[in-house]
Amino acid sequence: MRGLVAKQKFYVVWSGKQPGIYTDWNTCKAQVEGVGGARYKSFPTRDQAEAAFKDGAGAPGAKPAASAKKAKRTDTSVKTYNAAEVAAVSAYTKIFTDGGCEPNPGEAGTGVVIYRDSSLSELWYGMYNANGTNNTAELNGLLHGLLFAKEEVDRNREVAVFSDSRYAIQCITQWAAGWQKRGWTRPSGEIKNLELIKEIFAVYQALDNQVKILHVNGHVGVEGNELADRMSIVAISRQMEELQQWQDTADVDEILALRAG
Repeated sequence: MRGLVAKQKFYVVWSGKQPGIYTDWNTCKAQVEGVGGARYKSFPTRDQAEAAFKDGAGAPGAKPAASAKKAKRTDTSVKTYNAAEVAAVSAYTKIFTDGGCEPNPGEAGTGVVIYRDSSLSELWYGMYNANGTNNTAELNGLLHGLLFAKEEVDRNREVAVFSDSRYAIQCITQWAAGWQKRGWTRPSGEIKNLELIKEIFAVYQALDNQVKILHVNGHVGVEGNELADRMSIVAISRQMEELQQWQDTADVDEILALRAG
């Protein structure tokens, strides 16, 4: 379709009745009309739309619904770490998580990659869901990243977890505490993926600020993020529901040559 229809647009809905990527305005409009705090934006190519949706936060210029004008949350509150800054983080254990969904909503999978003492140690893939979303896949990645982090903390190791989803990070580190205080509700409407968020937040609270959760951009050359991305696609292609360890970590180039999400 992209090669045949010159003026095709792709509409990203970050917050609406059903977040996702839509190929026509009427369908997009149906997802955001009358929804307080809805955020959406059009893009000229699917690649740009998918990258913006995966980022998870609503790009600058995304249109808010009228009732969202008083929203207090801002995306600038999450710092993005580049490759050099990731390398400079002093944690002994660095865990990278990623989620993929094809299409979105659609088949979803998750990848987790663990480095210890600057060396690639473990790769994991799984959490396949035939009817998932990019956000559920990213949240599953963060959940399992934190569970692995807890094991490392129990061994007295300093840990940092890296995700390329601002949505997942902000859900757990910024928004969940307020939602919990209000009985897991929010004034603007339904909390998407609530049960999964509750589960992750419980793990996060148990870690008691002993683990850093940091944001990286996807597909910018951060090796751990790229490897986690490949694992998420392996999970989809193999339809692996349980988290499974990838057995051969010796050839990173071979793994990176696998299909990207």
